Amino acid sequence: MSRPVVRRARPAHARGVAFVLVLWVIAMLSILLGSFSLIARTENLQARHLFDTTQARYAAEAGLNLAVYELRKSDPAARWVGDGRPYTFGYGDAEIEVRITDDSGKIDINAADETMLANLFTARGVPLDKAQALADAVLDWRDPDDLARPNGAEIAEYKAAGLPYGPKNAPFDTVSELQQVLGMDYALYEQLEPSLTIYSGRGAPNAAFASAETLAAMYPDASPEQLQQLILQRQAMAPGDAAAAGIMLPDGTPLVAGGGGLTYSVKSRATLSNGASTTLDATIRMGGINTAGRPYVILRWRDGEAS
Repeated sequence: MSRPVVRRARPAHARGVAFVLVLWVIAMLSILLGSFSLIARTENLQARHLFDTTQARYAAEAGLNLAVYELRKSDPAARWVGDGRPYTFGYGDAEIEVRITDDSGKIDINAADETMLANLFTARGVPLDKAQALADAVLDWRDPDDLARPNGAEIAEYKAAGLPYGPKNAPFDTVSELQQVLGMDYALYEQLEPSLTIYSGRGAPNAAFASAETLAAMYPDASPEQLQQLILQRQAMAPGDAAAAGIMLPDGTPLVAGGGGLTYSVKSRATLSNGASTTLDATIRMGGINTAGRPYVILRWRDGEAS
């Protein structure tokens, strides 16, 4: 006869340890699955965001190209006007708004005089004494000599301010170079930048294309309401409308429409149906077909997305 097999029961503590290990394994698997799910969702959102912004960016670029086409029309009555008025149209799944500003309606920091510059700064809330100092510093930056104006700044003033550079003593090559002028800060520059250019060569902006901020520098005694009303009247006029001659500027002279240049700042904003949007801000110079096969030259290009 064979002996009966005696099975001994496992101790209770061993069964408890096994149960705890099973719980730990389940918990770890749950964490791993949750992490994989989160990563997959994040990558999907990133891919969708990239797709939407890319689609909106190319739609905004289509707005820029349409602006060039409209600006090149031979019929002045059908041509788009570079006075900042909005032009809206649909393009695929996007709604596009284009605003064009003729750079002749901006303040050229290489050509504007001390009074125009000081008025520009005071119109942005800068105290008069600081505005005059900034205007002189701008002139000292672009003039060829090392003689400081009464409130200006040459190399000695820059060194006294602890700056490792001095004035350029040459014209501005870019508008953003204005940030290097002694006394200029980024917050003020950010407000001024839309009103500035280096491409018009005009000592005074063309009022037919100037923004409210630029008009405030041209006519410092005019009220904001008066300037805004002037812009509304101007933008209500169709191209070539003879009624534009009846619009009076704050100094009592009639507004002379036309006479713009060949350089334009174009802001094209494309918004998709899901709310994704991209704004393209470019400065272009019109002309013949260039070597890249385009009827314009890009002088400045900046694009950014907005939610």
